[in-house]
Amino acid sequence: MCRNITVLRGLEPAATEQEIYAAALQYVRKVGGISGLSSTTKPAVDKAVAAIAAATTTLLAELPDRRVPPPTEPPLRRIAARDAAAGEGSAAR
Repeated sequence: MCRNITVLRGLEPAATEQEIYAAALQYVRKVGGISGLSSTTKPAVDKAVAAIAAATTTLLAELPDRRVPPPTEPPLRRIAARDAAAGEGSAAR
């Protein structure tokens, strides 16, 4: 599996639609060997991402709860936390 895809099961709060979409997109890009979208690749990528995101949403809903939270947070949460911390630092000045 791609190292950039993080565990979504067991997050608190639960994985968002955006986080599931980002993971699906990363998976499709990795499997398809696609580094960027073009007018030729976009329709196929969009269709695959939608299908994988739907399957992921179903999977997460049907799996039992995790005993231990995942070891890392999804990239969107890491970016938001970094941006929040940067905003707090500049607000204190």
